[in-house]
Amino acid sequence: MLAATVRVTRDLDLAEECVQDAYAQALTTWATTGAPTNAGAWLTTVARRRALDLLRRDTLWRRAIPLLVEEESAPSAEEHLGVLDAERTVEIPDDRLRLICTCCHPALSREAQVALTLRLVCGLSTAEVARAFLVSDATMAARITRAKKKISLARIPYRVPALAELPQRLTAVAEVVHLVFTMGHTAAAGTELMRTDLIDRSLDLARMLHTLRPENSEIDGLLALLLLTDSRRHARVDAEGELVLLANQDRSAWDSEAIAEGTELVRSALRRDGSGRYALQAAIAAVHAEASSFDETNWQEIVGLYDLLQRQWPSPVVALNRAVAVGFASGAQAGLDAVEELATEPRLASYPYLASARADFLRQLGRTDEAKTAYTEAILLTDNDVERAFLSKRLEQC
Repeated sequence: MLAATVRVTRDLDLAEECVQDAYAQALTTWATTGAPTNAGAWLTTVARRRALDLLRRDTLWRRAIPLLVEEESAPSAEEHLGVLDAERTVEIPDDRLRLICTCCHPALSREAQVALTLRLVCGLSTAEVARAFLVSDATMAARITRAKKKISLARIPYRVPALAELPQRLTAVAEVVHLVFTMGHTAAAGTELMRTDLIDRSLDLARMLHTLRPENSEIDGLLALLLLTDSRRHARVDAEGELVLLANQDRSAWDSEAIAEGTELVRSALRRDGSGRYALQAAIAAVHAEASSFDETNWQEIVGLYDLLQRQWPSPVVALNRAVAVGFASGAQAGLDAVEELATEPRLASYPYLASARADFLRQLGRTDEAKTAYTEAILLTDNDVERAFLSKRLEQC
């Protein structure tokens, strides 16, 4: 709805206001008439009509008219459905990708690009976006506000860039898609482990990017990573909705078609340029997917891939994942030692998986009292009900 309305307003704040007005009108109208068959289309139509009404007012018209006047080289309304170059048109029947490309404009900082897109395109709350960046809610709110103002002041056009312009935005767009998937793979809060709407949306966007750049190793790696990770979707919770660890998952429930497609894509990415972060992450996921059982997993290879990834993309989360892999490869004490090295990392201070990883290694080593303290800390930092229930069960076992 927001992406469609922005095509009319060319103003993000105004589009958000119109979308909110549409929801408010629905609450009143549907109470007497009932919800329409196509609720999404009804809401979008009301939001766009509201936008047109506001633009017709003299004061708002004078403010909005400069944003509606585009250079002759800019795409027309009809051309908004595609990305044009001198020889061909790539059809993009998705307003969200268009809005992503607007938010990921080079005039904005990389963090602002990604944060704004997650907030506006993906419907994540400011708190959820802040969690993805490991910063406070107030810090993230300020970043998003500054980015929206800059788009308005710089009159950044709402359009998919020409193919020649796409490479300079591709890295940020790919990061957005990956973070959307990550937020869906394990929901930050709520009663469900996953948000399948975000997972499916990220997969759709990754496929669109792959259509635009079919021979780009990072996009190959991104799509491969999403497919291979999501292939385990139906094995991650049991019939009662409880979390199932990778070690205990029924591998026959993994999606073999997604694994085959993802494996081929990651091989293609590694053949062309295997140093990209998504290709390396996808390679790690492929090692898991190709193992016939958890015990057969080549953890030494995974540690080696994490070493490469850490050099390519230094990140405290990557370091933590590597530490966990070290524990599986070399034993619980080695894993605990690696995790302890990250205890003073400020960006992981409120990260629940640091506490839960430490708790699990302490439990395996028989250090029960310390494990109980670590599990309690992890539970306090976790807002997802499924994860909290799992951690609580582990705490009871201690």
